[in-house]
Amino acid sequence: MKFMMNLLEDFQLSIYLASFLAFVISASLCKLIIKVNKNFKTKENQQQRLSNLNIVPLGGVAMAVSFFVSVRLLGEADPKMITISFFALSISILGVIDDFLNLGWKIKFLFQFLFVGMPIIFIGEYINIENITGLYFSNNLNLLFTVFWIIILMNSINFIDNMDGFAAVNSSFICIAITFLAFIYNQNYLADISFILLFSILGFFVFNFPPAKIYMGDSGSLFIGFILGFISILFDWNPSGENILYSSIPPVFLFFTVPLLDFLTVFVHRVKNNISPTTGGTDHISHRLLKYGNSVQRILRLFSFINIFIFILLAISIKFESLSIIVFAIYVLFIVFLYLRFQKMDPLN
Repeated sequence: MKFMMNLLEDFQLSIYLASFLAFVISASLCKLIIKVNKNFKTKENQQQRLSNLNIVPLGGVAMAVSFFVSVRLLGEADPKMITISFFALSISILGVIDDFLNLGWKIKFLFQFLFVGMPIIFIGEYINIENITGLYFSNNLNLLFTVFWIIILMNSINFIDNMDGFAAVNSSFICIAITFLAFIYNQNYLADISFILLFSILGFFVFNFPPAKIYMGDSGSLFIGFILGFISILFDWNPSGENILYSSIPPVFLFFTVPLLDFLTVFVHRVKNNISPTTGGTDHISHRLLKYGNSVQRILRLFSFINIFIFILLAISIKFESLSIIVFAIYVLFIVFLYLRFQKMDPLN
């Protein structure tokens, strides 16, 4: 037994083999879950999707398992990532419970607050909002802001898990962007993690591509948002301290444009119409585009182009740092345009 444990500890894969393994495990588990649950029935207390098909929402389980196994095979794990992984697993389990029992929003928020807050305290990493704002509260403001930042990211990705392939496509682009930037700034471990997460998502996407055979579920959307959220605070977005844009607005805000745009659009619409933001609905940006006659495939292509455009803006700001403020202004105008456009569209009834 001791020999086997030592062998496992010494065993290590390259990032390419680990990523391929993540894809294979994720796709294989999704296929198995679909086969085992081919007669899956949606319970009455669960939120309904656009269709009334009884499709199993356990894609997140396959992604989480493939991610944890593949990251472990990269070699000795970073202590901070071990802590994050433990709570990421807890978040995924919470998502599974919610998928089947439809927990109340207060209970979900309480557990999210605990599962996000505890690892932040343990690893001691924060978004330094006190330094940005000039308000100093002995790091307490940093702690609260970082907790709510990750919770918002988790739930914004949960929000876009509302149409076949939509969350998978947008999450994949976030992973690509983070991998690219982490590699550029020689933060290779975070680049590897993002790359493996990308292939875990792609393995799921094989069966989530419209028409979907499996859904991500809360176990997947919360898990992905949790991992990406912590990567955003672990990464040093401005190691030289010279880039004006990165000194004030980390590029991670650009990466999460689509989930945050959907979150803001839905939140404002529901508050204005006295609808609880915690309830399910067909008022997301993807639903509004469906209302205007767009197909699911066309919507996926549209948001792929939006993500690529944002990625190009980021690349320009890296290559030509003197243009970073201009690039950011273009980005803000683009997002304001999209937000106003989506707000004018009617929700899908």
